[in-house]
Amino acid sequence: MSDSILYSVADSVATITLNRPQVMNALDGEMIRHLRAVCEEVEREAAVRAVVIRGAGPAFLAGGDVSVFRSNLPRMADLIREFAGELHYAILALRRAPKPVLASVHGAVAGAGVSVMAAADLAIASTDARFSLAYSRIGASPDGGSTHFLPRLVGSRKALELMLLSDPVDAQTALSLGLVNWVVEREALDQETARIARRLAGGATRAFGETKQLVNGTFDRTLAEQLAAEVEAFARCAVTADLAEGVTAFVEKRKPEFKGS
Repeated sequence: MSDSILYSVADSVATITLNRPQVMNALDGEMIRHLRAVCEEVEREAAVRAVVIRGAGPAFLAGGDVSVFRSNLPRMADLIREFAGELHYAILALRRAPKPVLASVHGAVAGAGVSVMAAADLAIASTDARFSLAYSRIGASPDGGSTHFLPRLVGSRKALELMLLSDPVDAQTALSLGLVNWVVEREALDQETARIARRLAGGATRAFGETKQLVNGTFDRTLAEQLAAEVEAFARCAVTADLAEGVTAFVEKRKPEFKGS
């Protein structure tokens, strides 16, 4: 694994750390390729029951490395197809992963940083986080799936405001818009991230995966199709050891001990 992406697994929680703090974790080609590889790894690794994605240093992810763009202006179209193509494979892996993904963000969350955060299932932010789509500032349209995720999270009009004007949004505003689920003080971010991740990793992982896929598909289905998908998802949960444990624990009035199977 490249030093620009750190990866570790402990207690069934995989942690992906964006690690170019000297440039606020701005993405270059090598970093994007390694991010894709690690996202695809957590997607298929059965021992991983929850995923945390975070940034090292003063920021979560400040978007693409504009200095790379500047030095490659004559071939920018090809470069973007290469970079965005790799990034989009990483985004797809996070969305397909049959386990919950938690983004833990602080400092600058800009451009592709918003996209990566939005691709996660849940997000926790520190009070110092600042969010900006930023693309319009360099004369570009968004990538990384933000045009898919943001209208679903905040509505089309607000999404267009954020994309066209690129005005920064503070953490409390992001919370009120539904961009993030929780806001905590900076010194509490790691502790609260770990607490939520442990809770997710200790849950009924197969049921979480089915729930995630139902929500991912809901905007592309009719009500009848969604109801049918719910039946099939519940039926798949019905044959798991976790459902048997959950039902038994409910009847016995005790806390279930889910194993993720």
